[in-house]
Amino acid sequence: MDAFKPTPPTVQVQLDSIPSGADAKTSAGPACKTPCSIGVPASDFSVTFTLNKFLPATIPVQVISVPADVTTPASTSIDPNPVVAELQPAGPVPKSARKPPPKPKQPKPAAAAAPAGSPFPPPPAAR
Repeated sequence: MDAFKPTPPTVQVQLDSIPSGADAKTSAGPACKTPCSIGVPASDFSVTFTLNKFLPATIPVQVISVPADVTTPASTSIDPNPVVAELQPAGPVPKSARKPPPKPKQPKPAAAAAPAGSPFPPPPAAR
């Protein structure tokens, strides 16, 4: 019976990134490398932009359908359109996020002899 259901309408959306060349993947499935234009099903979705040495960015997108009335035909618009992500450099790992080097193990101190004139007897010798 699914064969008789109408195909959901698609909308074209322009995707871009700063810097360009990012991989843009929609939550609806289609993907491309920016700048590009793709068709997606006419329902809300998000676009995730990824590029080496940059932090990923996800932009939510709303599909707005305006029903027809007596004076205007039905229309569909996308907000935002074009979808543009300004990617931030990943940068070096902050010092606070780095693990400190392991501390070297220090040998246990040997038993010290009691100081002269101590009221305590010297410790027993190890065999």
